[in-house]
Amino acid sequence: MNIWLVMILGGLITFGMRFSLIYLFGRLHVPETMRRALHYVPPAVLSAIIFPELFFRNGGLDISMENTRLLAGLIAVVVAWFSKNTLITIIAGMVALFLVQYFL
Repeated sequence: MNIWLVMILGGLITFGMRFSLIYLFGRLHVPETMRRALHYVPPAVLSAIIFPELFFRNGGLDISMENTRLLAGLIAVVVAWFSKNTLITIIAGMVALFLVQYFL
């Protein structure tokens, strides 16, 4: 019971913080410089999550051809470059990872 209480309270607090910022974002005047800077937040956060998964394995840097995640990531980058579609890129990366892991 204790863990459920912590999870529910944590979820409510997180939701409250995010909702308050979204609610206030439409009501407060945000300088144009801040608006432009906020456009860079999602790519920066996504890069911080994805790049370690692609380049680091077993506690060290792995840029060899045996790194299946890096190979699938490179395929996803090529697909993203040509398609400019996020959903197609994600699907292509997942399929590429499956195929690379299966055949290598």
